Amino acid sequence: MTSPSSTPASPRPEADRRRWYALAIVMTAAFMDLVDVTIVNIAIPSIQRDAGASFSQIQWITAGYALAFAAGLITGGRLGDIHGRKRLFLVGIGGFTLASALCGFAVNPDMLVASRILQGATAALMVPQVLSIVHATFPAHERGKVFGLFGAIVGLGAVSGPLLGALLTEWNLFGLEWRPIFLINLPVGIAGLVLGRKFITESRAPHALKLDLVGVALVTLGLLMLLYPLIRGRELDWPLWGYGSMGGSLVVFGALVAYEKRKAARDGSPLVELSLFKVKSFAAGIAVQTVFGIGLGVFFLVWTLYMQTGLGWSPLRAGLTGVPFSVAVSLAAGLSVQQLVPRFGRKVLQAGALTMAAGVLLYIWESERYGLSIAPWQMALPLVVMGLGMGLIVAPLTDAILSEVPREHAGSASGLINTVQQMGNALGLALVSVVFFGAMPDRLTPDRVGPAFVDAFQHALVWVAVVMTAIFLLMSALPKRPAQHVEGAGDVPAAPPARDQDRELVG
Repeated sequence: MTSPSSTPASPRPEADRRRWYALAIVMTAAFMDLVDVTIVNIAIPSIQRDAGASFSQIQWITAGYALAFAAGLITGGRLGDIHGRKRLFLVGIGGFTLASALCGFAVNPDMLVASRILQGATAALMVPQVLSIVHATFPAHERGKVFGLFGAIVGLGAVSGPLLGALLTEWNLFGLEWRPIFLINLPVGIAGLVLGRKFITESRAPHALKLDLVGVALVTLGLLMLLYPLIRGRELDWPLWGYGSMGGSLVVFGALVAYEKRKAARDGSPLVELSLFKVKSFAAGIAVQTVFGIGLGVFFLVWTLYMQTGLGWSPLRAGLTGVPFSVAVSLAAGLSVQQLVPRFGRKVLQAGALTMAAGVLLYIWESERYGLSIAPWQMALPLVVMGLGMGLIVAPLTDAILSEVPREHAGSASGLINTVQQMGNALGLALVSVVFFGAMPDRLTPDRVGPAFVDAFQHALVWVAVVMTAIFLLMSALPKRPAQHVEGAGDVPAAPPARDQDRELVG
């Protein structure tokens, strides 16, 4: 047990090794989740052909995961605060591994849909604990480097999912068709469960909290009312009830805010810690994160449609085309938090937004110039520019949002970060119907599909560039420098001398 006089800045050598092992474990789990979000899309044609899934069932294989994930994130973060982040992480990764096995061995489409919903729900227990464990385990002056690694993982997960899905599907291992995209999680999840028990440090909120069941119900209802019409809207031709549901979600969220205020005053155990929004860096960062999610939601979907449907490329060729983007994100993410943010602060994130916008505009120009004959190597330059811009944003943004958050609310804050990111992505996916499909003629002859998709891709990227410009403006509300990068600030308030329950290394 750490003595009261010691500080996180000078841990025992054994403790130092254990926390870095713990970091590798939770980062691997985060990567597994990020890959799982994207790996399914590339295998949809194989699932539809092999399992005989209907179009509606295919929709639910992707939508069910997203709905369960988004609806449970805040609850998962708060449960970690109450019952221990290590405990919830282990429960989450164990459940995620079991759900992956059920997906891989699904005997019919209905079982696959139900297993994907379970997978999303267990991911919602696992993912919020990742940032919370990092926040509680590492002192403030080390978190910049750690979040740099996290940003690199985000970049790798964003592109390696489609690539890995393409490889596993085309290889058809043991004649299993699409099933290995889920079964690959089994050895990773089992290893994470065994090693996590040994190396992760247990931490929880220092004050006794209770789970706010009414808050859970309101958050879940509000998110379902907002996200379900967004996910199904285009397929159902945007029915009137969908707009009513989305409008009603605002009423539910308003009721949630009012209830959470009363709950905080009554017993100090709200599900959503509204006091977090009084922290300027957190409130501004959440706004940036939401808009950023919209931009990414639009880009990644239209990019996939552009390459595979518009240009007629195979899944593997499309996946390999994204490698330069992934490498650029990873390199820029590590460089930004370790070298650039300590020197230039907020300007690094703003430069990232402008760099992404420049890469998008370059992509538009190349797509227009080369048309249907564009080659993967010709896409490399705009993708590298965009990747560098994204890398400059993702890691420092997480750092900035959490830099001034009290450690006892780390789980709630982490859940909110992930929730608004999912909400942003859902909004972006919904906007694809307007900015991409809305730019196409209603009826396309086979010879017009390619040119129409190229034109729609360019039209959608104009809106992505607009979103990046809006992010640049929103970033002016972020603090000039995250608290831990200001000399003499952050170390004690953000990571105080160890409490027994926060710092004891539990095997």
